[in-house]
Amino acid sequence: MHFTSEQRLDDGVIEREFTLDEIPGILWTPASASATAPVPLILLGHPPLGLRKMYPRLAGRARHAAADGFAAATIELPGSGDRPRWAAVERARADLRRALEAGEPVSDEIIDAITLPLVEKSVPEWQAALDALLSLPEIGGPVGYSGGVISIGVRLAVVEPRIVAAGLFAGSLVPRAVFEEARQVTIPLHVLLQWDDEGNDRQAALDLFDAFGSEEKSLHANMGGHTGVPQFAGDAAAQFFTRHLR
Repeated sequence: MHFTSEQRLDDGVIEREFTLDEIPGILWTPASASATAPVPLILLGHPPLGLRKMYPRLAGRARHAAADGFAAATIELPGSGDRPRWAAVERARADLRRALEAGEPVSDEIIDAITLPLVEKSVPEWQAALDALLSLPEIGGPVGYSGGVISIGVRLAVVEPRIVAAGLFAGSLVPRAVFEEARQVTIPLHVLLQWDDEGNDRQAALDLFDAFGSEEKSLHANMGGHTGVPQFAGDAAAQFFTRHLR
């Protein structure tokens, strides 16, 4: 891990950009974090729109986490931002746009072609980032995962034992294979669903929640579209991580 920049934000949070095997990322740590007082870590997932585009929302989430005493970190997803284009996935996304514009159902083949390669490539990258982040003296764990592509969150919850709790944002384009993986998830889950999200299949989100094998799982559904998440929903997610990372 190579840090490329560092700045102290107005609330005292330290923001450092880094690269890890040419993958860009950002780490935020509260002012209280030190080698003698290491803090838990939340991995911030995001959609494949690029870190620069997502930065305002990611930084806001990170600063809320820091106020609760947690470090937060994110990395650029494959094929996004300044990373090399991914031709196969871009073709699948073009197929998705054509289906939606024609009013046709989105086939399982298109869903698999868009989502599964992203899961297969990004999950090992998240794990490598976690290795590097936990080697820093000011970060001591435990680790949570928050938001992003829900299929990535499901895979990480299954294969990464260092993640002890996950807050997931309900979304569509979930492959059938991920529904099967969801049955293997056992960590505590906090799932956020916007009931009128125009871009997500509500029933698919409910079916995925039902499939999770966790004994502790809660579904928080709010009226409104994709960008209408109420403030109290964020507060509830923060309380979830405080319970499980302290």
